[in-house]
Amino acid sequence: MNSSADSVAIAFFAGFITLTLAITYWAARRTSSTDDFYAAGRTVTAGQNGIALAGDYMSAASFLGIAGLVSTSGFDGLIYSTGWLVGWPVVLFLIAEPLRNLGRYTFADVVAARLDPIPVRIAAACGTLATIAFYLIAQMVGAGGLIKLLFGIPYEAAVVIVGVAMMAYVLFGGMLATTWVQIVKAVLLLGGAAALALMVLSRFHFDPRELFAQAAAKYGAGVLAPGKLVSNPLDAISLGLALMFGTAGLPHILMRFYTVPDARAARKSVFIATGLIGMFYLMTFVLGFGAMVLVGPDAIKAVDAGGNMAAPMLAQLLGGRPFLGFIAAVAFATILAVVAGLALSGAAAISHDLWSSVIRRGHPKPGEELLVARIATIGLALIAITLGILFKGQNVAFMVGLAFAIAASANFPALVLSVFWRRTSTAGATASMVTGTLATLLLISLSPAVQVDLLHHASAIFPLKNPALVSIPLSFATGVIVSLLFPDREGAARYAALEKRLLLGAD
Repeated sequence: MNSSADSVAIAFFAGFITLTLAITYWAARRTSSTDDFYAAGRTVTAGQNGIALAGDYMSAASFLGIAGLVSTSGFDGLIYSTGWLVGWPVVLFLIAEPLRNLGRYTFADVVAARLDPIPVRIAAACGTLATIAFYLIAQMVGAGGLIKLLFGIPYEAAVVIVGVAMMAYVLFGGMLATTWVQIVKAVLLLGGAAALALMVLSRFHFDPRELFAQAAAKYGAGVLAPGKLVSNPLDAISLGLALMFGTAGLPHILMRFYTVPDARAARKSVFIATGLIGMFYLMTFVLGFGAMVLVGPDAIKAVDAGGNMAAPMLAQLLGGRPFLGFIAAVAFATILAVVAGLALSGAAAISHDLWSSVIRRGHPKPGEELLVARIATIGLALIAITLGILFKGQNVAFMVGLAFAIAASANFPALVLSVFWRRTSTAGATASMVTGTLATLLLISLSPAVQVDLLHHASAIFPLKNPALVSIPLSFATGVIVSLLFPDREGAARYAALEKRLLLGAD
């Protein structure tokens, strides 16, 4: 390794860490209340929140995972980027405004607004924490592989470094620090991906058709057609449903709508985020095929079995170790920002939904909720480190796909039913969330992803790799049937009282 090139790489890392710690110090001085910690005092503008939403959403799975899947599987790797992008109109038209109008800190606030809050919040917190656990695994695995590739630090030590840095951001700076870390990360990621995509295209006379033609010539026309990664049509539909509706159930994304002053700003921020995310996913198309042609699938898999290091290896090939250092620092920034957002939403579920609303029955002592949130952040950091070490070698896009399945099955149906169907009862919403969470986890454990890929059994009991095709309808059906069997007259009456505020933002 070239020591001068490595020193440039280390400088990029050190620069990002210094900048984000400075942001955390600045934010810590402005974070004194629970409102500041969870929602940045609701002072974030629509533009800032739009960029931060994009930063929160463009995770390690987006940058490392999709590029890796495309580089090793071709066209099929793009099912993830397509599914993640088309989820945003669902958020824009169904979720953003009602959430901002009625909630305070978590999506459970909306579901519990007219129902018995205790069972609803317990079920919502369980679904939230299950989603966050799978999402955290993906980020930590990506971070460990990245730092190991760049510095030769052992994978386990790299995972610990990420966990400790994330804990510092959330513990001291709360949502304000997390928002600005995400904004910085989004700008760096879009700039880095654009630079790398342009360097790839420069090798093919800035003609994407030439890039795809060379990929087909080297690895067969099959890389430009669907069927290599997802050959079963039901698998493709199931994965698409998880990615599309999971977006509208992700706790760390939903939490961002509370940082803006009103529902109009929430809607505008979704519009901005959708445009930025769409641009980014177009670039991952070029990066994936560029890595396939210029680096090669075998070389990529030799470094990381999940293919997650395709983009950094492409950066090293095209720009040497200094550019690898920049791209790796960008990917590292990506992971830290997303992990911070996940930790914050997990801490909110534990402190706001469970501690304050369930254990303290809505009457916590002054400052107690904030203290519990900070203790929960430390616990979540330790869990993230442990899971990252245990799941070494998994493809990060695939792991996030499972997190989306839980979000789509546990959170999204209950949210939609409570907002748009007045007959939703406490029993129905709770049963929907519990069924969605347990069914998804059970079907994942019985799927080929676990039974065949992890446990190396000959076959799996449940045939689909992603369970959303079964678990989402099951969750909706459970919510409807249980609500009809166990009606909640008080909940229906409260719906009428809240309807105007829910949909129009009026008190």
